[in-house]
Amino acid sequence: MELTYQPYELQLKHAFTIAKFSRTSTPVMLVQINHEGKTGYGEASMVPYMGESHQSATEFLSKVDTDRFSYPFDFGAIINYLDSIAPGNPAIKAAIDIALHDLDGKLKQQSCWQLLGSNPALMPVTSFTIGIDTPEMIIKKVKEAEGFKVIKVKLGRDSDKELINTIRSVTDVPLYVDANQGWTDLQQSLDMTYWLHEQGVQLIEQPMLKTDPGSNAWLTERSPIPIIGDEAVQRFEDVEKAKGVYTGINIKLMKSAGLHEAKRMIDKARELDLKIMIGCMTETSCAALAGLALAPQADWVDLDGPFLVSNNPYVMPGFNDGKYILNHDAGLGLRF
Repeated sequence: MELTYQPYELQLKHAFTIAKFSRTSTPVMLVQINHEGKTGYGEASMVPYMGESHQSATEFLSKVDTDRFSYPFDFGAIINYLDSIAPGNPAIKAAIDIALHDLDGKLKQQSCWQLLGSNPALMPVTSFTIGIDTPEMIIKKVKEAEGFKVIKVKLGRDSDKELINTIRSVTDVPLYVDANQGWTDLQQSLDMTYWLHEQGVQLIEQPMLKTDPGSNAWLTERSPIPIIGDEAVQRFEDVEKAKGVYTGINIKLMKSAGLHEAKRMIDKARELDLKIMIGCMTETSCAALAGLALAPQADWVDLDGPFLVSNNPYVMPGFNDGKYILNHDAGLGLRF
């Protein structure tokens, strides 16, 4: 098998600001794996706070021995091999895993969503994410979200209520909110959950520090809105730790090291009676389609990455009435 890769800088349509960070672009690594005349495509979206970069991805890929990817693929053995190369690096591991799943589907002439056991008829609506910004820009972004049935709002600063009120001045669609660990005071946080509930908010992602399960559990027990673990839930071993702390978990392929482990996380979460959200980083259609292969198995979906960027190198996935539409192409269904 032949592994090739290309560094790429994904440009955001607007500056993307969350509780503690702001950025205008995201480094990605576009990966290809060729075998028997077929090509599998993968992607690593390396948001800065996760610690990966073009340099770290290149260094990791230089150590990968593609002879370990014998067909038919043993995805469990492959992720164990990738973990043995170096700890961390989940995004570039995800790129390899995604490319191999795409290749597997093409070799079997089946779509990835079929191979992973998803039912397109169960596809939830996806949310459109709005970062922290001025009221004028918030209104502009809400207008860009026309056609979406849910808006996801980044919170975690003193301006939280102003931001929600600004959105509510122009739309009454349901909201998800993501505090990105930005809340610190327990009583204020609890009061905020009740206020947000009155504003039509349906879930809250990672309100308190990921390293403070006690505070998150306290809030989850008392909140009228489901509390979802995000930064606190990276890979499979974190799922069991989320039980009793959060209502559900946000699974992102760039955290889980790809589709294989994400599917294991879904099955484990169901076993533990945890709700499931499939989320994303800033991504092209490639990684978004990988997430969409599992999205019908989730309760909530936040896979708006391709809508937030200005230089997606691939065709946008099908989208109608707030939902993505899965095609029947072999593999991911990525189109050029």
